Amino acid sequence: MDAELRSRAEAAAAVARAHADEVDRDSRFPREALEAIKEQRLLALMVATEDGGEGRSYREIGEVTELLAAACGSTGMVYAMHQNQIAGLVRHADTPYFAQRRREAADKQLLIASATTEIGIGGDLRSSTCAVEADDAGHFALEKNAPVISYADDSDVIVVTARRNPDAGPADQVLVYCDRAHVQLEKTFPWNVMGFRGTCSPGYILRTENTTEAIFPEPFADMLARCMLPGAHIFWASVWLGIANEAVGKARAFVQNAARKNPGSMPPGAPRLAELQITLQTFASTVHHAAERFDRLAPSDPELDSVPFALAMNGLKVYASTTIVDIVSRAMLITGIAGYRLDTPYSLDRLLRDAFGAAIMVNNDRILGNSASLELINRRGGAW
Repeated sequence: MDAELRSRAEAAAAVARAHADEVDRDSRFPREALEAIKEQRLLALMVATEDGGEGRSYREIGEVTELLAAACGSTGMVYAMHQNQIAGLVRHADTPYFAQRRREAADKQLLIASATTEIGIGGDLRSSTCAVEADDAGHFALEKNAPVISYADDSDVIVVTARRNPDAGPADQVLVYCDRAHVQLEKTFPWNVMGFRGTCSPGYILRTENTTEAIFPEPFADMLARCMLPGAHIFWASVWLGIANEAVGKARAFVQNAARKNPGSMPPGAPRLAELQITLQTFASTVHHAAERFDRLAPSDPELDSVPFALAMNGLKVYASTTIVDIVSRAMLITGIAGYRLDTPYSLDRLLRDAFGAAIMVNNDRILGNSASLELINRRGGAW
């Protein structure tokens, strides 16, 4: 990330940090942070320059995500989820209708949410029960009962998965671009959880009508495998890396403060800190390397359909979501009661609660089950 982009990201992160505790306490959307992100024009970084964006890479956007998440986990997660929807718009929507949507997203700094889970499918993104019902005049209607739609009330657009038509099978899905002007939301479940409270992710019944031009041209299965699943894992891992950076930073500040109080003596937590820094560096290298490798693949590259690639992306998610808990927990051992308390500058409460959400955002057991099935047909072997 160049110095100019870092400066913009840091400015937005400073606003996010100022409101992070309030956002967490009140379980409210980080509006101030998102306004700052819009002011810095960070929402459409991946959109090509000819469409009004900056054509930034996954690696660069991941680093922006890290800075935001270090300041406020909820802000970082909202940003990460939005970027994955932007990626689908950029990489898999080559029609005049969607070209205009890209230009709007960049010009107006639109915030995009997604409704991909559904009551009755058990968290399986690859199947839907709801269906697009289109008429001969080129219009459609859709109703989806979603147990979670993050930041729906504050979004400008929601992309929705559904069966292609009422006769299609559960896995024959499309993705639908729903401008909020065409969406009705009926809240069904509250959002009162341990961590990432500011993502504001209650359940809704979503109803929408629009022109069939708003249906993405590629099958959702292809978009999921080649873009949205790896993108989610890269951007989520960037969030968790940002939280890890913050936790280690608090541990470092605690140890350095102890050293200043007792010049000439080694604080008890210093060796643990040195060991933790090694784990953090490995974590960062893993996430950055995955983003860089993905950046080198074109949207149509056959490698995106390979078993080793799918295993690598699954592995990134499981590794990152478990390592974040390990890092924050070890930072707690270094800071001791100062990290355990809620009223010190070393408090790790919010970071730890956010960290534990990582393993259940697409449950690791489901991902490991998918990887186990892939290993049965993995003929290449080795690491991606």
